[in-house]
Amino acid sequence: MNRTAGSVDAAYVDHGSVPALGPVVSMLLWPALLALLSVLGSKFVQALGLPFSSGPRRRRLPLPPGTMGLPYFGETFQLFSENPIDFFAQKQKKYGPVFKTHILGCPGVMISSAEGAKFVLSSRADLFKPTFPASKERMLGGQAIFFHQGPYHSLLRRLVLRAVSPEAIRHRVPGVEASALAALRSWNGRLINTFAEMKSYAFEVALVSIFAREEMSVSEELKQCYHQLERGYNSMPINLPGTLFHGAMRARRRLQRTLSEIIASRRQRGVEGNDLLGSLMDPSQALSDVQITDNVIGVIFAARDTTASVMTWVLKYLADDPKLREAVTEEQEAIRRSKREQGEESLTWADIKKMELTTRVFQETLRSASILSFTFREAVEDVEYEGYRIPKGWKVMPLFRNIHHNPDLFPEPEKFDPSRFEQRPSPIRSYRLGWEPIPARGTSLPSCRCSFSYTISPPNTDGRQRIRKAVSSFPLSPFPWTGCRSGSLSSPDPIASPDIVVA
Repeated sequence: MNRTAGSVDAAYVDHGSVPALGPVVSMLLWPALLALLSVLGSKFVQALGLPFSSGPRRRRLPLPPGTMGLPYFGETFQLFSENPIDFFAQKQKKYGPVFKTHILGCPGVMISSAEGAKFVLSSRADLFKPTFPASKERMLGGQAIFFHQGPYHSLLRRLVLRAVSPEAIRHRVPGVEASALAALRSWNGRLINTFAEMKSYAFEVALVSIFAREEMSVSEELKQCYHQLERGYNSMPINLPGTLFHGAMRARRRLQRTLSEIIASRRQRGVEGNDLLGSLMDPSQALSDVQITDNVIGVIFAARDTTASVMTWVLKYLADDPKLREAVTEEQEAIRRSKREQGEESLTWADIKKMELTTRVFQETLRSASILSFTFREAVEDVEYEGYRIPKGWKVMPLFRNIHHNPDLFPEPEKFDPSRFEQRPSPIRSYRLGWEPIPARGTSLPSCRCSFSYTISPPNTDGRQRIRKAVSSFPLSPFPWTGCRSGSLSSPDPIASPDIVVA
């Protein structure tokens, strides 16, 4: 084939007349490949939850010791399949009070010292924001108070506390008492599942603090939705038909619709209640319906299980200690006698404040049972702590149970001893239920309903024996996905709770 001198065919290169293109292609190709590999590598590293460095090279602090488990799943299966308390204890023993892990799809750092928890939740709280795994945020609602900080969080906190502060709930004492009496009547002569009934009772009391009396007709609908939401709360976030997560999200949409109807009805009637819903609907605050419903859903969800767990644990501890049970009963009977002498029957807020021993029993229950084992925070920037680096975006989880059972803070931590709280504890060791100092303003309503549950029905001799026999099946785990029978964590059913005959 004849070609003119110096011509180059697009499909043919005459190596004798045209310089080889290999070096030129290499010069153009390698930077592109390196850039591509860098991007892919960073995405892979992020998927594994590992640190990725960009910018100029400089010496960086190491990550805390620990293991990350499988890609995406991390160590979630280990946490779900064994006793979580043992999981944390083994990690702490092997790696110390600060260690990394990967659970519920999130890389994170767990901190098991009181000083560390104070660093994250108090002294340097500006470095962390409240957060939950994305799946939990979707269930509770992204506008709920738990997921925000700054001015919006401060606004919500003020509105919520306005509705559940001692000043506000002293007027709801009759409503709480009526709920307790109704619950006791429904238990009379029945074999009951204590934890399930306490959850139902706590739910009713929460509704009393949120809705007006005429809005309580939807309580059964709300209860069914919450039960479905609860079943999927700690499930893997796989939103496919038939999964617990999918069922929970459907229940969440039903809750949204029901609450939206209540809000619309209240606006149409021009009602301005002094309950939580009324506080959130305050026209001067201009919250949207989505913001209101997300926070109502979140508050009920946060209050229900924790309060029910505390009340059930109180029964267990009182059944185990006859002398303590008699002392608490005598305190309650003294209040009852005093009211009868004054010609009164119904309890008041002033009566609740007189229950000093009962209050200490609740405080020690919160410490010993550690209803919440840990909470979630997220680093808003790279954080240095104890010589380690906590990368921006990682979850940080203070382990409350490890702190509450630290013998340096609480001598003989496995012993149930309410006298620990005869003296006000120092702030470093007086945190509970979300790391709030005792007494926390927001815990007044749970304390009120806990007190009622014991005040109205002090156990008789026959009831005590039945309680003591039944509590062997009490769920010792603070996690909803594990229960226990006869003191060993084994049952996956969160409703495997004690059975009590109410006579």
